[in-house]
Amino acid sequence: MKKNILMLSLLMIAMSACQDNFLERLPQTSIAPEAFFNTEEDLALYINGLVSMPGTNSYLNDQNTDNATTTGAVEVKVIMTGAPSSQTVTSGWEWGRLRNINYFLDNYNKANISSQIKAHYVGLARYYRAQFYLDKVARFSDVPWYSKTLNPDDKELYKPQDPRTLVVDSIMADLAFAAENVRESVPSGTPGKWAVMTQYARTALYEGTYRKYHTELNLQNTANQFLQTAVTVSEAIIKSGKFSIYSSGKPSQDYATLFASPNLLSNPEVILANVYDSEKKKNGNVNGVVFGDYEQAPSRDLIQTYLMKDGSRFSDIAGYQQFGFVKEFENRDPRLNQTMVYPGWIRVPDANPYIQRLNKNFTGYHQLKGYINSTDNNVLNSSDFPVYRFAEVLLTYAEAKAELGTLTQNDLDLSVNMLRKRVGMPDLNMALANGKPDPALVQKYPNTSGTNRGVLLEIRRERRVEFAFENLRYDDLMRWHAGTLLTKIPEGMYFAGPGKYDMTGDGHADIILVDKNTSIPAEANKEKNSLGTVLVYYKTGAIGEDVTVFLKNGIAGGTMVTETAVRKFEEPKYYYRPIPQTQILLNPDLKQVFGWQ
Repeated sequence: MKKNILMLSLLMIAMSACQDNFLERLPQTSIAPEAFFNTEEDLALYINGLVSMPGTNSYLNDQNTDNATTTGAVEVKVIMTGAPSSQTVTSGWEWGRLRNINYFLDNYNKANISSQIKAHYVGLARYYRAQFYLDKVARFSDVPWYSKTLNPDDKELYKPQDPRTLVVDSIMADLAFAAENVRESVPSGTPGKWAVMTQYARTALYEGTYRKYHTELNLQNTANQFLQTAVTVSEAIIKSGKFSIYSSGKPSQDYATLFASPNLLSNPEVILANVYDSEKKKNGNVNGVVFGDYEQAPSRDLIQTYLMKDGSRFSDIAGYQQFGFVKEFENRDPRLNQTMVYPGWIRVPDANPYIQRLNKNFTGYHQLKGYINSTDNNVLNSSDFPVYRFAEVLLTYAEAKAELGTLTQNDLDLSVNMLRKRVGMPDLNMALANGKPDPALVQKYPNTSGTNRGVLLEIRRERRVEFAFENLRYDDLMRWHAGTLLTKIPEGMYFAGPGKYDMTGDGHADIILVDKNTSIPAEANKEKNSLGTVLVYYKTGAIGEDVTVFLKNGIAGGTMVTETAVRKFEEPKYYYRPIPQTQILLNPDLKQVFGWQ
């Protein structure tokens, strides 16, 4: 055992060294294969060293999408508002992790154990390799496929990209092998058979829809085979009976429980959890950056996507664009109040309802998902993150069948409507959805068509709502060929102009907006509401003025706005990223694609 601990320590040092860009520098692995890859314990130690999962910081990644705004210099915003090139967009071409994975695959067979045991660990390595390459394909499309460990003198190191078709076929082969061979029973908090299969279904849906909607690839005729794989794999997970939608009969709480739980390992919906435990010095607290003065503020467009509680469309209500904060949260899909701070919400340890802070450059809305309403540091630091949820499997199944034209009402009842039942929402009716597609969604996704258009759009709505702030939205927009939605600068709450506003829903004013020329009085002289509470003052005006709340039309009112820089989304170019120019210089056989220079 001491030998293995020592070897693992050396191995981790070697892995750390390999994080440098291996196209520039290929450090020699310091672990001799014959000294390590001998037992199952050796293989397990190596594979566990490869574990890498999204964590609680993933709740902050929607700032790259139309779900939120940010003052941060996130890549997609910088690209759309600047003059990007291969000299300025330089990340993503790192290969150290692949070398670590392939090193295992080159040496595992030395272990003196059964082929079945070996296959389990090989499956996990190939699962990690598939994830690695899916990220590369999503970013660059064509990339070189390497299935073995390379050294600095290997000529293959300087080969051109392989076509997307070859790389994706290799990814799917890795996932198929992993799904067949990875064990169901694995250490807590590590991927097993069902996590692998969820990734398999996710990958198939991604590539199937990407090929269908991206005509620049000229691969539309191959899309359905991937969509069918998504159906087959997700259906196998459903039929296994291993998972179900978490529900304790509390529609106003159950959804939120998934994102504020100290133990998701026993949750029937969670296929894989990233486990956090403050007692073991693994802290998952994101409270300091997910609430209040933070770099991600929910957009009004996302708020308006949620249906009414009776299943009708919010955007069908006359005058909805002028609804204030309190009114737009009335009688909505219960997931809205479990994802965003709502009127009347109380923040521990306060006794009174929280009043929204209207900070400059933000939308006024506050995110609840990922926030733990507690002052107990043990609770804050020990909230698990759901890496894969059964909800995703259900929506993958429904979307793939809708894209294939094979969706039935029974399929909806087994998938989308299970999610709606959790929160007490009416079922999605296929005939009604197809009979009258939502005009707002048609405008967002004009490239959808066919007899299933209406229900497909509703599945997309469901996906946006169910997975808001779970780091899936950006990939969804990219695969649906909906990048132009990112050109709309996110907006915030609506205010008619200077005046008093109720923010808690109790009928009493909480804040007062004044114009830029009004002097805010001293605290003792500030106006109070009928409850005797001092109003919160904000100066309001247009962007660029010395005010706290930016409104679209200045003192004439409108939605809160966050920036003015014009955004452009060049198609198909901005669906991809350039190979960094330094890599082109090292390997001239690499070629830029889709107009990148």
